[in-house]
Amino acid sequence: MTAAGPAGAPRNRREVLDEALTRLAPRLPGFEHEAVLDRALASPGLRNAAPPTAARLALIAYARHVFTDYDDLLKEGYDRDSARHFVLDDLNETLLGWGAAPIPEDEPDEVGGDGGTAP
Repeated sequence: MTAAGPAGAPRNRREVLDEALTRLAPRLPGFEHEAVLDRALASPGLRNAAPPTAARLALIAYARHVFTDYDDLLKEGYDRDSARHFVLDDLNETLLGWGAAPIPEDEPDEVGGDGGTAP
Protein backbone atom coordinates (compact mmCIF):
# COMPACT_ATOMS: atom_id res chain seq x y z
CA MET A 1 0.00 0.00 0.00
CA THR A 2 1.37 3.41 -0.96
CA ALA A 3 1.05 6.36 1.37
CA ALA A 4 -1.24 9.11 0.22
CA GLY A 5 -0.04 12.65 -0.27
CA PRO A 6 -2.02 15.89 -0.46
CA ALA A 7 -5.54 15.41 -1.78
CA GLY A 8 -5.11 11.63 -1.52
CA ALA A 9 -2.57 11.41 -4.36
CA PRO A 10 -0.30 8.36 -4.02
CA ARG A 11 3.30 9.11 -3.11
CA ASN A 12 6.28 7.12 -4.23
CA ARG A 13 8.50 5.20 -1.84
CA ARG A 14 11.36 7.70 -2.19
CA GLU A 15 9.14 10.54 -0.91
CA VAL A 16 7.95 8.47 2.04
CA LEU A 17 11.52 7.39 2.89
CA ASP A 18 12.70 10.98 2.51
CA GLU A 19 10.20 12.14 5.13
CA ALA A 20 11.09 9.27 7.48
CA LEU A 21 14.80 10.02 7.14
CA THR A 22 14.28 13.74 7.74
CA ARG A 23 12.44 12.93 10.99
CA LEU A 24 15.06 10.34 11.97
CA ALA A 25 18.16 12.47 11.31
CA PRO A 26 17.18 16.13 10.99
CA ARG A 27 20.79 17.39 10.77
CA LEU A 28 21.90 14.91 8.11
CA PRO A 29 23.69 16.89 5.36
CA GLY A 30 22.10 16.86 1.91
CA PHE A 31 24.71 14.68 0.21
CA GLU A 32 24.51 12.04 2.94
CA HIS A 33 20.72 12.28 2.94
CA GLU A 34 20.58 11.40 -0.76
CA ALA A 35 23.14 8.59 -0.35
CA VAL A 36 21.13 7.03 2.48
CA LEU A 37 17.92 7.27 0.44
CA ASP A 38 19.65 5.58 -2.49
CA ARG A 39 20.88 2.79 -0.19
CA ALA A 40 17.41 2.26 1.26
CA LEU A 41 15.84 2.09 -2.20
CA ALA A 42 18.52 -0.18 -3.68
CA SER A 43 18.58 -2.73 -0.88
CA PRO A 44 16.57 -5.88 -1.58
CA GLY A 45 16.52 -6.51 2.18
CA LEU A 46 14.75 -3.20 2.81
CA ARG A 47 12.33 -3.28 -0.11
CA ASN A 48 9.39 -4.42 2.03
CA ALA A 49 10.40 -2.78 5.29
CA ALA A 50 8.31 0.01 6.75
CA PRO A 51 9.77 3.39 5.75
CA PRO A 52 11.00 4.33 9.25
CA THR A 53 12.71 0.96 9.59
CA ALA A 54 14.24 1.12 6.11
CA ALA A 55 15.47 4.66 6.74
CA ARG A 56 17.01 3.74 10.12
CA LEU A 57 18.79 0.63 8.83
CA ALA A 58 20.07 2.40 5.72
CA LEU A 59 21.30 5.32 7.86
CA ILE A 60 23.17 2.98 10.20
CA ALA A 61 24.71 1.04 7.33
CA TYR A 62 25.79 4.20 5.53
CA ALA A 63 27.35 5.72 8.65
CA ARG A 64 29.07 2.44 9.58
CA HIS A 65 30.68 1.99 6.16
CA VAL A 66 31.53 5.62 5.41
CA PHE A 67 32.34 7.18 8.80
CA THR A 68 33.99 4.34 10.74
CA ASP A 69 36.84 1.85 10.31
CA TYR A 70 34.34 -1.02 9.95
CA ASP A 71 35.42 -2.11 6.46
CA ASP A 72 39.11 -1.89 7.40
CA LEU A 73 38.50 -4.11 10.43
CA LEU A 74 36.76 -6.68 8.24
CA LYS A 75 39.71 -6.62 5.83
CA GLU A 76 42.04 -7.19 8.78
CA GLY A 77 40.15 -10.39 9.60
CA TYR A 78 37.77 -9.30 12.34
CA ASP A 79 34.38 -10.99 12.24
CA ARG A 80 31.34 -8.80 11.65
CA ASP A 81 30.18 -8.71 15.28
CA SER A 82 33.64 -7.78 16.59
CA ALA A 83 34.09 -5.08 13.96
CA ARG A 84 30.68 -3.64 14.82
CA HIS A 85 31.56 -3.63 18.50
CA PHE A 86 34.81 -1.74 17.89
CA VAL A 87 33.20 0.97 15.74
CA LEU A 88 30.07 1.47 17.84
CA ASP A 89 31.32 4.62 19.60
CA ASP A 90 32.32 6.28 16.31
CA LEU A 91 29.06 5.20 14.71
CA ASN A 92 27.01 6.63 17.57
CA GLU A 93 28.98 9.88 17.50
CA THR A 94 28.10 10.25 13.82
CA LEU A 95 24.43 9.41 14.39
CA LEU A 96 24.17 11.87 17.28
CA GLY A 97 25.78 14.58 15.13
CA TRP A 98 22.98 14.08 12.63
CA GLY A 99 20.33 14.28 15.36
CA ALA A 100 19.60 10.54 15.21
CA ALA A 101 19.27 8.20 18.17
CA PRO A 102 22.38 6.18 19.02
CA ILE A 103 22.51 2.38 18.88
CA PRO A 104 22.49 0.73 22.31
CA GLU A 105 25.38 -1.70 22.88
CA ASP A 106 23.01 -4.67 23.07
CA GLU A 107 20.75 -3.80 20.10
CA PRO A 108 20.70 -6.65 17.59
CA ASP A 109 21.32 -5.78 13.96
CA GLU A 110 18.28 -6.19 11.76
CA VAL A 111 18.68 -7.18 8.13
CA GLY A 112 22.36 -7.57 8.81
CA GLY A 113 22.39 -4.00 10.14
CA ASP A 114 23.76 -2.89 6.78
CA GLY A 115 20.56 -2.27 4.94
CA GLY A 116 20.88 -5.73 3.47
CA THR A 117 23.62 -4.61 1.09
CA ALA A 118 26.92 -5.49 2.74
CA PRO A 119 28.46 -7.67 5.47
